[in-house]
Amino acid sequence: MSFDQYHEPANELSDETRTFARMIVSLTEEAEAINWYEQRISVEKDNQAKAIMQNAQQEEFKHFGMDLEFLLRKNRYGVLRCRLFFLKRVILLSWAPKVKKRQNNSHFYIFNTIVLSSLY
Repeated sequence: MSFDQYHEPANELSDETRTFARMIVSLTEEAEAINWYEQRISVEKDNQAKAIMQNAQQEEFKHFGMDLEFLLRKNRYGVLRCRLFFLKRVILLSWAPKVKKRQNNSHFYIFNTIVLSSLY
């Protein structure tokens, strides 16, 4: 993405807003890189090359997470919205039973447990 990423005149934007915009672009670039690696990995036949690509993709996930964490720390409303979004899904997943059959054909239930670290 080029430097004409602003919707308002850049000289009228605060330093914080310009940094926020750069981090949004960085987040987008990391997501694109994750996608590119996923596509390359899916077609790669050489296991050693695939392992290298998988390692590189994990680095892109780390960078994506770092960018997202920075953006959420800078925007408290964003943190609250994301926490609510994830909390709803954790509650649903935590209490959604999975039915498993025993060898004697009786059923028992397994409940998923998910732990999310703080988004602060």
